[in-house]
Amino acid sequence: MPRAFSSPSRSPSRQRHALPPPPRHRRTLSSTLVEESVAAAAALVKTWHPDVSCSLFLHDATGQAEEAQGFLRAAAELHRAMLFFAADTTNPSSQSGHGLVQAQELLQTAMRRLQLELQFLLDKHDESQQQAAGASAAGASSIRAVAKAMMAAGYGKECISTFKSHRRTALATKLQRLLGFSPPTASGSSSNSLSSSSLFHKLTWEQIDGNIIPSWIATATVAFSSLFTGEKDLCDTVFARDAAVREAVFAAIANDQATSLLGIAEAAVARARRAPERLFRVLDVHDALTEVLPTLLSVFGDNSEVATRAAVVVTKAGEAARGTLSSFEAAIQKEPSKATTAGGAVHPLTRYVMNYLVFLADYQEGLALIYEQADAEGADYTSSVSGNVSPEHYVLSTTSSPSSSMSSSSFYSYSPIHRLVSVLLGKLDAKAGCYREVALSYLFLANNTKYVANKVAGSGRLQGVLGEEWAEAQGAKAWAHVDVFVRAAWGKVMAAISSVPQEPEVVEAAVLEAVGMQDQWVAADEEMGGALRAAATAAVVPKYRMFYRRYGAAVRLTPGDVVTMIATLFGGTRSTPWHQSRCSTISRIQIQTQTQGDRSSCSPDREIISMYNCT
Repeated sequence: MPRAFSSPSRSPSRQRHALPPPPRHRRTLSSTLVEESVAAAAALVKTWHPDVSCSLFLHDATGQAEEAQGFLRAAAELHRAMLFFAADTTNPSSQSGHGLVQAQELLQTAMRRLQLELQFLLDKHDESQQQAAGASAAGASSIRAVAKAMMAAGYGKECISTFKSHRRTALATKLQRLLGFSPPTASGSSSNSLSSSSLFHKLTWEQIDGNIIPSWIATATVAFSSLFTGEKDLCDTVFARDAAVREAVFAAIANDQATSLLGIAEAAVARARRAPERLFRVLDVHDALTEVLPTLLSVFGDNSEVATRAAVVVTKAGEAARGTLSSFEAAIQKEPSKATTAGGAVHPLTRYVMNYLVFLADYQEGLALIYEQADAEGADYTSSVSGNVSPEHYVLSTTSSPSSSMSSSSFYSYSPIHRLVSVLLGKLDAKAGCYREVALSYLFLANNTKYVANKVAGSGRLQGVLGEEWAEAQGAKAWAHVDVFVRAAWGKVMAAISSVPQEPEVVEAAVLEAVGMQDQWVAADEEMGGALRAAATAAVVPKYRMFYRRYGAAVRLTPGDVVTMIATLFGGTRSTPWHQSRCSTISRIQIQTQTQGDRSSCSPDREIISMYNCT
């Protein structure tokens, strides 16, 4: 029986290799959840669109605070949705692409909103600093949260750009408000700004001294101890997760501003030009820099550009100070010795130098540091030697007092004040030698030495530098000069009284000559005048009284007359009882002298009579 026809069956091999029918699309739980999160985020993003002018994070109500946190979570969900749709292989490309595009558009809108919120929060940060001397921790944490969300979503570049631009502008505004003028740029490359050197070139020293430097000192103190520190703290808080980012952001914000601020100090020091009267401003700059330097290094770092620039400016200020004092010393030495004062008065050079040193003593700590650093660099005392010192050296020096880093004897030998006063005393000795009268030479020395001693004793700081014993020694030296002066000024009188045989006319003539000679001589002050009169009275009157007792009948000047004449010297009073009672006696001496043929208008007798104004 033949086989019936049957349809051919699939071979096992063909069944194994046959392609399956196209699968039907089936939504997964993951895609459903992602789509729902995108929809929820879309509603929140629409509510807080970038066109909305108020702030989401600057709120008062508790509900809005929760909404702000929800917005940050929504931004994170949108970023995760993008990643999901980009990696999803279970959905058709058209559906995945649609979800990706929707999530990306929403995320871009959300980032624009967060960028706006970042500006709002930074503005509020500045307001808080002005009102409460520091921003609240909550405000800084909100800034950090916004920055974290933006960077996590891949918008770190936009976040950092907004942050840097805002903080640079805010910092520049604060510095300008403190300075009273816009700080010049570090390079002067901007067409709308000036470099420090070009700015200072247009100013007079009076403007620099009276306005620029005082403003700079106040600004630098606040800036390096507060403003830059605040900016560093904010950067550290906002970008806490990435050390490299926070360091780079802070450098971009603060480095140029700090360098410009230091450039003002450098230009001011350069304009001083070693003029003695400008030294104090150089020292002000040096002291201000050394005071803020530890904080500066802590904020910017020991190896930063700002730290290097600060060390250079401190070095230049020290060099300028040493150079100015060296020039001042040379000027004292070049003062003509023959330029003396009339009557042995205190020389203008003495007054100028000592008043200068009184002010200079206020900077003794800074001077000690300057010369200690110069010694460390190998710089000679009398010359300025260029050289850079590491910033750490200044910090180590400024954290200790001169007494702790140097012994008192070492500081004494380093002190430019001691050297200058020694040069002054040497110049005074040279000037004293130019007087023709020996007595006047010692009067000059007594007056000037006493002035020096009084200035030192009257200034606690100057006495602290030179030493109390030094001041006492100068005072003793002044009184020693007084003793020598009295012996020289009244030497002829003493010799005439002591001569054998004694001649009354010679003694009287010697007295009148001595008084006439001293008539135009002066004392440094009332104390010195009293000492000169007392010394002369003690040396002359007792011997003259003995002389008068022996030759009373033949002597026209009584001891009282001599006392009266001495009492009128060196600013003494002329309205004494002796003066009134003895005018007629002295007038008779004048008449008798004139009848003897002495008609000279320069005679000692005429000078004495005119001194008493007798009629």
